[in-house]
Amino acid sequence: MQLTLYTDYSLRVLVYVGLKDGGLATISEIAGAYGISRNHLVKVVHNLSSQGYIDALRGKGGGLRLSRPAEKINIGDVVRHTEPNFDLVECFNQDDPGACPITPVCKLKGALGKAYRAFMAVLDELTLADVLSNRQELARPLHVVVPFPPGINKVTNQ
Repeated sequence: MQLTLYTDYSLRVLVYVGLKDGGLATISEIAGAYGISRNHLVKVVHNLSSQGYIDALRGKGGGLRLSRPAEKINIGDVVRHTEPNFDLVECFNQDDPGACPITPVCKLKGALGKAYRAFMAVLDELTLADVLSNRQELARPLHVVVPFPPGINKVTNQ
């Protein structure tokens, strides 16, 4: 299975914005942290906003933040909303399912369908909060300052 770059970028945006703990992030900031095109992210952010995953606040001092808690953002749902289709092979195409002459008797289609369902089942068990569970480690390469959780001593990091 392979996700599109669009879905990859969508997940990266959610991770970055989720690391901000309610603070605001900008598209330029995210693009710089990941070393990807700001122009690509504009469309990604618009979609994530219209799907209700992030809030995009306009104007001076604006930015992006999660529109709901990370525990309420299911990774399987995000993938479903960002992937145009999961037509793994020609016979999965609903518009032309008979394009391959062996489709009616092929066992591969069933196996691939089962693999797809297993793939999505794993993603359905995962929330953005699960992905963010190693916040400090994720933040380091992205140069994001992440607040320490309550009860953690900032001086000793214990």
